[in-house]
Amino acid sequence: MEPHEQSNVPNIDGEGDCSISGFDSAEKVIIRWDATASEEAREKMIFNDPHEVKLYLQAVDEIQRFLSSGGEIENRANSAIQIAMARLEDEFRNILVSHSSPINSDSLMLSSCSSAQLEVDEDGSNNGNCNEEDEQEEEETDLLKRSGSSSGSGSGTVRLPTGRGSYSRSTSSIREIELIPIEAVVHLSWIARRMVSAGYLRECIQVYGSVRKSAVDSSFRRLGIEKLSIGDVQRLNWEALEQKIRRWIRAAKICVRVVFASEKLLCEHVFDSVGAINIHEACFMETVKGPAIQLFNFAEAISISRRSPEKLFKILDLHDALIELLPDIESVFDLKSSDSIRVQAAEILSRLAEAARGILSEFENAVLREPSRVTVPGGTIHPLTRYVMNYISLISEYKPTLIDLIMSKPSRNSTDSNTPDFDFSELENNKGPLALHLIWIIVILQFNLEGKSKYYRDAALSHLFIMNNAHYIVQKIKGSPELREMIGDLYLRKLTGKFRQAATYYQRAAWVKVLYCLRDEGLHTKGSFSSGVSRSALRERFKSFNALFEEVHRVQSQWLVPDSQLREELKISILEKLSPAYRSFLGRFRSHIESGKHPENYIKISVEELETEVLDLFEGYSATQHLRRRSEFFAGEPKTEQERKKD
Repeated sequence: MEPHEQSNVPNIDGEGDCSISGFDSAEKVIIRWDATASEEAREKMIFNDPHEVKLYLQAVDEIQRFLSSGGEIENRANSAIQIAMARLEDEFRNILVSHSSPINSDSLMLSSCSSAQLEVDEDGSNNGNCNEEDEQEEEETDLLKRSGSSSGSGSGTVRLPTGRGSYSRSTSSIREIELIPIEAVVHLSWIARRMVSAGYLRECIQVYGSVRKSAVDSSFRRLGIEKLSIGDVQRLNWEALEQKIRRWIRAAKICVRVVFASEKLLCEHVFDSVGAINIHEACFMETVKGPAIQLFNFAEAISISRRSPEKLFKILDLHDALIELLPDIESVFDLKSSDSIRVQAAEILSRLAEAARGILSEFENAVLREPSRVTVPGGTIHPLTRYVMNYISLISEYKPTLIDLIMSKPSRNSTDSNTPDFDFSELENNKGPLALHLIWIIVILQFNLEGKSKYYRDAALSHLFIMNNAHYIVQKIKGSPELREMIGDLYLRKLTGKFRQAATYYQRAAWVKVLYCLRDEGLHTKGSFSSGVSRSALRERFKSFNALFEEVHRVQSQWLVPDSQLREELKISILEKLSPAYRSFLGRFRSHIESGKHPENYIKISVEELETEVLDLFEGYSATQHLRRRSEFFAGEPKTEQERKKD
């Protein structure tokens, strides 16, 4: 039980002899523990001995009764109280330092107490039952057990100010844990009450804030939170910044829900019974204001940093983490003195949202203006196409966040010839702004690709390039349920029609001359139908066909259709037109060539061989590989890939 203060004011005359005697005894106790005058007092701490605690606190209470008594005894009381306050300040600091350590970041276990109030009795027993309860949440993967002793001793029964329940509390997200053992909290409360009543409020707050802030700083270091200015953050390269953002998101949840929340609870328990108005608020802000500003300055630096497309998703991660934390921030920093922390968090959230909107707009412009003129070999998928489609696939995964952030539809300059013409009206009825932005990105990507296709000298390769890229776009949309839902089947059908149209244009550009060689026109001599085939014209026709087919085969075996299914479908489509035409042509005119001299110079390839050679197309062979395969083909049966590897 805590020593009780005597309520009667001493009478210096006559009947006050007993009180003066009590003052003398109290003064001796105070002087005995004067660290400036006694080696023993410097080496020992009062609060290590429950008996000495009781004597010393009773002595302080006794001395305080004489502070306004007047005369010589008041002077003695003032002198003694100064010595006592200096001693109690040292004891206060020692208790805090002895029990202040960073939160252990190797476990997810959190200590909690089930009792509504805890009592510490004179005999050192604890009438509250404290049980450790393991709680684990996926989003707080680095938080660890912080357990504390609940046994203690005092000089009487003290009920801790547990207005909202036990010393360690747990809500759905906030995890308040025991930072300091119950016994130490009781001792701190006893000391704080006497320092404040003696007029040493400022000293009490400064000591408490200094020691506990050091503990918070240690927890920050253990959680990987560095002291970086806004300038420091903005000078980091993106790869390093990505790692720090991931670490910050994880650590920020622990800082708000555990570190700050637990510091606030500790302040309440130490200072609620002191009597001074709002002292626990002052101590809490003295402890955490600096660390809180340090914590949120990192997110603020990201929110105002230079915008670039690769930053979007980490900014959205920060936004999601902060919006999830905002109710907890408002709960922990619900005091008037902590308005600035709540305002800073809300402003950062707003700036992150604006940064995300700005990055999306800048990304659209970057896709539209991407200037590269170097053609990709073989008409394959352009790196820009892969990048953009992977990017918007990721955007679709952030749909819940971006739907709330993207509130306006895309805008285009109708007078700018470098901007694609696209009518959104037929899509707007059932598409939100985010979906329209994704469709617009695909539109401007295709517009850019159309421009790049013009740098191919071969029209057939230009169409093959468009076909490959349009097909890739369609497949990426189909492969992402979220993206497909937002793009919608109507626009997806348009995209599918786009690559099929390009495939048709490719076949016309690449094969019309070859097929033109297999027509009958120009082979018959005038006025004769039974034997009126011009052998010389026929020979020239076969020579033209052979030369054109060889050239097409040589060139297009180096072209590339990376999608295996599309590649096979395209080959089949070519053979469906070429094989019947060549078979029919041979059937009609083979005899005319074979009845003459050197037929092998004109009929160089059978239908089966033609079909085999068509199967070589779009494999992306180099010129050397093509020559090797041609020599193998005409030397006999072409070797398989495994046979060539063995050679």
